[in-house]
Amino acid sequence: MTGTRFYQVGSYAAGNRLLDPASRAEQSRAGRPNSLTMGHRACRGCGEALAARYVLDAAERATGGRIVTVNATGCLEVFSTPYPESAWRLPWLHSLFGNAPAVAAGVAAALRAQGRTEVRVIGQGGDGGTVDIGFGCLSGMFERNDDVLYVCYDNQAYMNTGVQRSGATPPAARTATTLPVGGDPGAPFGQGKDLPRIALAHGIPYVATATVAGLRDLEAKAARAMDLHGARYLHVLSPCPLGWGTGSGEAVRIARLAVESGVFPVFEAVDGEITGVERIRRPVPVEEYLRPQRRYAHLFKPEPRPDVIARIQQAADRNIVRYHLLDPDEQAAQGS
Repeated sequence: MTGTRFYQVGSYAAGNRLLDPASRAEQSRAGRPNSLTMGHRACRGCGEALAARYVLDAAERATGGRIVTVNATGCLEVFSTPYPESAWRLPWLHSLFGNAPAVAAGVAAALRAQGRTEVRVIGQGGDGGTVDIGFGCLSGMFERNDDVLYVCYDNQAYMNTGVQRSGATPPAARTATTLPVGGDPGAPFGQGKDLPRIALAHGIPYVATATVAGLRDLEAKAARAMDLHGARYLHVLSPCPLGWGTGSGEAVRIARLAVESGVFPVFEAVDGEITGVERIRRPVPVEEYLRPQRRYAHLFKPEPRPDVIARIQQAADRNIVRYHLLDPDEQAAQGS
């Protein structure tokens, strides 16, 4: 793709004022639906709350407001719906921790039986409800190709119950249930699940990853998913200031470092084939991503652990090669 590139200093993101009105972000419109409105009880700087609002608002716009969402138990459900209150301004159902994909599939089937195919269904949950407890239901939803978009807000642990390790917790990251001391504290290497790649292996119509550092990209992928039918999966990296040990204003910066280091590849795929990736414009070593997070503090003090950091760097480098994340033109320009 060629054309003029508009980058803001630091963020590399194009501002709304540089775009024609039809292309501007949903959140810049005065008439945005505010699907997740003010008054909820998310922690200050919560990446999940930010991501959920962008996803649902974009989906509402794409469908003309004709959506139903099913929410697994987890942070998003807990902070948005302390009974009898609710911060949701759309049809919303709370399911058990592990069956949101199945409930969403049931809602889609019921709507289809009523002939209301214009109403679309979104299932959503955290990484615990998706990668671990709800994994079987999600795989079944993929296998049946149910007409549901499922969104996983990945903060890489069970945050609302005290930061316990999940199947999405990365190697060496400390949680309340990983080894606190010894030679190799934190989550072990070689465990965990790469759910976007598992979803790819199911060959479903649409799979994409995104982060809160690329909110326009997140909006676009949510809207694109609503234009398709069948099983769709969107995996959103959503930093948690509480569990990751970062400042409340750091979620977007940390997510950007995850992308620029290769730790979290951003891509989209159709029918099991990758069709696009977000290129890394300013590659950074994984140390820049790890150092600001308290969950990795043991890699830097009291004794530095370059061996562990090197293993994480190797994994990031594999992602860069596997997904072709480096832009050859950009690298050539920076080297000239």
